[in-house]
Amino acid sequence: MSAVVHTLEPRQQLAMALMEQKRRLVENALARYQPYAKQREFHAKGKLYRERLLMAGNQLGKTMCAGVETALHLTGRYPKWWEGRVFTKETAMWVAGVTGEGTRDGAQRMLFGRMNAMGSGMIPKDAIKEVRRKSGVADSIDFATVRFGGGGDVQARESIVAFKSYDQGREKFQAESLSGVWLDEEPPADIYSESVTRTNATGGIVFLTFTPLMGVTEVVKRFMIDQPEGTTMISMTIEDAEHYSPEQRKAIIAAYPEHERESRAKGIPDFGSGRVFPLSEESITVPPFAIPSHWPCIGAIDFGYDHPSGAVKLAWDKDRDCLYVVACHRERLATPLVFSASVRGWGSWMTWAWPHDGLQRDKGSGAQLASQYRDNGMKLMTEHATHEEGGFGTEAGVMEMLERMQTGRLKVFADCRLWFEEFRMYHRVKGLIHKVSDDLMSATRIAVMMRRKATTKPRATARHENVVYIGDRDVGY
Repeated sequence: MSAVVHTLEPRQQLAMALMEQKRRLVENALARYQPYAKQREFHAKGKLYRERLLMAGNQLGKTMCAGVETALHLTGRYPKWWEGRVFTKETAMWVAGVTGEGTRDGAQRMLFGRMNAMGSGMIPKDAIKEVRRKSGVADSIDFATVRFGGGGDVQARESIVAFKSYDQGREKFQAESLSGVWLDEEPPADIYSESVTRTNATGGIVFLTFTPLMGVTEVVKRFMIDQPEGTTMISMTIEDAEHYSPEQRKAIIAAYPEHERESRAKGIPDFGSGRVFPLSEESITVPPFAIPSHWPCIGAIDFGYDHPSGAVKLAWDKDRDCLYVVACHRERLATPLVFSASVRGWGSWMTWAWPHDGLQRDKGSGAQLASQYRDNGMKLMTEHATHEEGGFGTEAGVMEMLERMQTGRLKVFADCRLWFEEFRMYHRVKGLIHKVSDDLMSATRIAVMMRRKATTKPRATARHENVVYIGDRDVGY
């Protein structure tokens, strides 16, 4: 008697194939991650800095960003685009949130998925070897073992990740030596200090993701104001979250109470009276537009190297006495040659204002800093910037900027993202302007101060120094 062979109908085969495809997608979310620009920046800086803070508004992708990085360090499955820290052997990591429930619903779920769908988070299901539950909090994980590397003739090794919460107290964050710690939500200062200590012996990393709802706390101050060596902060606003449309962003911001909008939508801590420019971004932002040919323009540069050099281009509507920041550039570790090349496209006809520290001489060549930029094609003025009545005090320049903003006579093009990053964080400490991460603010102050030297672009037929001017571009002749 012959055996009966059962075959599936074509429709059944297709349904099963689709189910298998869906299962594979769900159980390998890590492979589908495509970072936004700010998320990619956060990852990349892990190669250079031991301590990183991604300070962002609510629901902008900060937990996913850190969840992906944690999964990569636990599994060793770094993608081709990865530019951040790489661990070449198995890791031991801690992940923590404010409470046990909060850690479970946030970071744990991002890494492992829900308990009834284990493997639907950022750690692929085939990498999850063992999960031990925690007592006292339903569906929470105490620690898990994750396969690191492997494949071919290489034997996979084992990473370990344990979950903690700040409400357990400082003592629960002692004793271990770790490859890394992810703190999801802002920790108390003592717990943060213990977390950093856990990575000292290994040269490991600590990264934080939170919305600064508590203002300028000790932890926020460490990254924003003190900025000790080895720390860096990345600020992410709703404008950087590419999954929202402009209409959705507007609706989300409007839904927040007015006093929470800066922190929840833009990740800006409340500086209170410490803000240098206590205005909303919206009040000074304008969409980019073509600059009329009769408006004079001026460039200004704030010199730097270890800290970034900053440059802005201002256009001046003399009829309304309104200044527009139309372009900005900021670059760290850039020589005069490199930095000049980045901004010369703004117009080789344009004059540039510069601060008094441009008179300093380079220790190697002995040449004045300002002259080095002139030698690289920038038309720097012969003298450093001063107020029209003399002097170059910072406070007077800042007050003029503030007055112009308040009266609608200083506007900024919406695409000057780096400029707005500094604007949000520009603040005072004990009454004095905190001169850190203020490169574009300083360049703007210099340009406003020297607007009397602004020049108009030559006509399209004019030729100067072997250059033909065509529209807004300079073309070698």
